[in-house]
Amino acid sequence: MPSTERDPLVPSANNDHSQPSKPTAVGPLEISRSIRYAILAGLWSATFLSVLIPSISSEFQKSNEASWLGTSYLLAVCTFTPLYGRLCDVLGRRGASQLAVIASALGTIGCGFAGNMEMLVVARFVAGMGGGGVFTTSSIITSDMYSMRSRGLAQGVSNLFSGLGLGLGGPLGGLISDFLGWRWAFIIQIPIFVLALTLITHNLRYMMPGAGENTKEVFKRIDWAGSLALLIAIGSFLLFLSMKFNEGLRWTNLLVITSLTLAVVFIAAFILIEVLVSPEPVLTPVLLRQKVPLLVGMSNFFVAVCTFSITYFFPMWFQTVALTSASEAGLHLLPNSIAMSSGSLFAGYMIHWTGKYKMINLIFGLFPFMGSLLITSIHENSGFFQSWLSIAPLGFGNAVVLQTMLVALLAHLPGDLIATGTGFAQVFRGLGDTVFDITISRPRILRQIVFPGQVSGVAVSSAIFQSKLDAELRKQINGPDAAEIIHNIRRSATLVSQLPPDLQRAARDSYTVALRYVFVFAACSTLLAYIVRLPVPDKFLGYDPREGQGKHQDRVSGPPHASTH
Repeated sequence: MPSTERDPLVPSANNDHSQPSKPTAVGPLEISRSIRYAILAGLWSATFLSVLIPSISSEFQKSNEASWLGTSYLLAVCTFTPLYGRLCDVLGRRGASQLAVIASALGTIGCGFAGNMEMLVVARFVAGMGGGGVFTTSSIITSDMYSMRSRGLAQGVSNLFSGLGLGLGGPLGGLISDFLGWRWAFIIQIPIFVLALTLITHNLRYMMPGAGENTKEVFKRIDWAGSLALLIAIGSFLLFLSMKFNEGLRWTNLLVITSLTLAVVFIAAFILIEVLVSPEPVLTPVLLRQKVPLLVGMSNFFVAVCTFSITYFFPMWFQTVALTSASEAGLHLLPNSIAMSSGSLFAGYMIHWTGKYKMINLIFGLFPFMGSLLITSIHENSGFFQSWLSIAPLGFGNAVVLQTMLVALLAHLPGDLIATGTGFAQVFRGLGDTVFDITISRPRILRQIVFPGQVSGVAVSSAIFQSKLDAELRKQINGPDAAEIIHNIRRSATLVSQLPPDLQRAARDSYTVALRYVFVFAACSTLLAYIVRLPVPDKFLGYDPREGQGKHQDRVSGPPHASTH
């Protein structure tokens, strides 16, 4: 039929039945501001979730297995965190993020309804499978939606939420546990998971290159062999640490020999699979051959060693030396959480404003060392400032370091390695968290740790503490029952306040010496992290917001992204 003057110049989809309409693929830099904020709300709701696990082991009368509650979670986080970098490429950002949130939710539900300690440990492992993915996918998606210049600020706001979750999770979990029971500390999180999953599913629809065409192709591209080898290697190593140094078994024990052998064999197998076999390895070997990713990974590891050495042992100082309650001792970490959130936001703003990250890192990267020195010099008569605020420079500086190092890493990677590189940076922190947890979570039996070859930094921290504490107690406590008294003091920090005056004085002095050695080690670790990242070069990140062209250039100065499959 010929056209008339009343016909539209461009026929609409309703009028044209010859070809079906296809939605235009939209890239991450082209989505509307409202959609972007809705996506961030979903991501930040998930990262906010953090909870304390009080009184769980006593509920099941299996306090000797309590350490595996945290260890099982961290084992899963450490193993599956690097996998999410690849999953973001093969499943797409939405699929990987949904998987992470669902795994976290299922694990949390399992914790809330666990009938015994074994079920609880398994549920924590499932939650950890998603927990590492939530943080990794959040960082990757934030990197997608913002230019290199602006993503630091967006990531700073994201870290503000995770910092608040970390700081408020413990007190809120404790209150919920006291009034409703520990199960509700998990169950109460479920509506937030539902909200996060709904926001992500409805809004996270931008397109990225490389997603699998179908389910079969997606599963073929996942590095199953590498992930399994990494899981067995880390699990075997943690079992070795637990059996040898927590349970005190001899080197000739079959379980010790077997677990250590499996750890060595499977870490070798993991390296061979990643380098020679896997077409899309979970931990891209090319990153290990580049200067910036390697230096960033090393810096992150030493930062984690320092952070967890102090955040674990700092409250112990107040409980065993200052003789405060456990709850008050834990509150001394609150300034650290506030400082971390503030530092992350500050770093993001400065990167956004200046377009540089090197000078910020050089200046504020010394703050953790200064904070460590203040903590090292703490004593029983220290005033309010040193007791409560000495840890603040540590949190503020480490937040600035982690933020600037992430931006430095992403700035030196091509667009197709952004997701994998983000997972790469996270895994070094996860290794520090996991090893540290298993080696110090049950210090009551831990002996001096000597590893053949290179010694793990976090194991050294706990070994220093236990060896110095044992030596000091043996110097000051004598008599027929000395061995049993020393054993009990090392087994429980809460026992110190209940001892007779003479024994209490000896225990407090011994803890003072042992903890000071740990804090010195933490100071050395953060100084080493500072030295390691000095060669990381600076790089200008794009437009200057003071020139008035921010809105347009913010959309074009980021890494190139294809807007279609």
